[in-house]
Amino acid sequence: MKAVTWHGRRDIRTEEVPDPVIKEPNDAIVKITSSGLCGSDLHLYEALGPFMREGDVLGHEPMGIVEEVGPEAGDLKVGDRVVMPFQISCGHCWMCEQGLMTQCETTQVREQGSGAALFGYSVMYGEVPGAQAEYLRVPQAQFTSIKVPDGPPDERFLYLSDVIPTAWQAYAYADVPKDGTLLVLGLGPIGDMATRIALHHGHRVIGVDLVPERLARVQSRGAEVIDLDAVDDVGDEVRSRTNGRGADAVIDAVGMEAHGSPAAKAAQLSVNLLPKKLAAAMMNKVGVDRLSAVYTAIDAVRRGGTISLSGVYGGQSDPMPMLTMFDKQIQLRMGQANVKRWVDDIMPLVADDSDPLGTEQFATHRVPLDEAATAYATFQKKQDGAIKYVFKPAG
Repeated sequence: MKAVTWHGRRDIRTEEVPDPVIKEPNDAIVKITSSGLCGSDLHLYEALGPFMREGDVLGHEPMGIVEEVGPEAGDLKVGDRVVMPFQISCGHCWMCEQGLMTQCETTQVREQGSGAALFGYSVMYGEVPGAQAEYLRVPQAQFTSIKVPDGPPDERFLYLSDVIPTAWQAYAYADVPKDGTLLVLGLGPIGDMATRIALHHGHRVIGVDLVPERLARVQSRGAEVIDLDAVDDVGDEVRSRTNGRGADAVIDAVGMEAHGSPAAKAAQLSVNLLPKKLAAAMMNKVGVDRLSAVYTAIDAVRRGGTISLSGVYGGQSDPMPMLTMFDKQIQLRMGQANVKRWVDDIMPLVADDSDPLGTEQFATHRVPLDEAATAYATFQKKQDGAIKYVFKPAG
């Protein structure tokens, strides 16, 4: 089958790899009809290369049609139309029962000290072959699947795999008070969707980015915007719009590769020049993130406010302004989205033919797998209005 594979920093290829097969009784094989390119895939493309192995299949935002099932795959059957959450979880362990599927005790990658295994996301998360491919083996298929109805186009449901639950959790964790103001830093796919969700719930939203197309998208749906290139200080601008206090809540949807952190960027790039084993060991012990977004969040949130981190961070030695955070009485919540915890809340919105979250027009680019290398490069460089890529394996 064709699949998108990693071969080094900024070296993505589409090539033939072996077809997946059933390995465990609760596996399923799914023929992929749509698969997203996520902003966190770009971390593998660049900063997290030391945790990748040549030939790893990428991707964790899939949906498709069940082609084969193991005898313990629950009520899944051949022909079902399904979306797969990006994390692999069992549904019956203590963590899953608490709604913490990204900490699933059945699939935790204990040898790496990590939470639940993820599709296509490096040795840190189990090195499970990913979903930017024609077919996908789904472990723990009895729970790592979401049945969706036939009829509406894929993109009505595709974002149940990651984008909408991640944005939904970011919004829920932000705990925006009634009549409160939410500041969203970074208007890529997650920040954009978080803005839509908050607006849907009736909140005032201010979105921050430096890409004109991203600012225009959220502004067209009713959000206020701040262009990073047009202000000297985001925190001062936010306070000027909020009676001098700051935002009630902030979502950081940027993560480890934020703009405006040249020293940390240089450190990340230099680590990638080391031998892989040494580089991975260093990142596990003394790695740093580009923290300009989280520092902005700490500055711009009001005293007693909440910061919700949904952007991926991977540093182990990040300096944090603890005095300021303690003095401002900031609440900080974070983590990978527990996809299935939120599905029952989200499904009525994506099943609604009025499409209140705008899922059918959310993608800016739809391409075959053969165009993966160009897609990754264009998305990383924020060129050609690229906000969301969706791969169509069938072309």
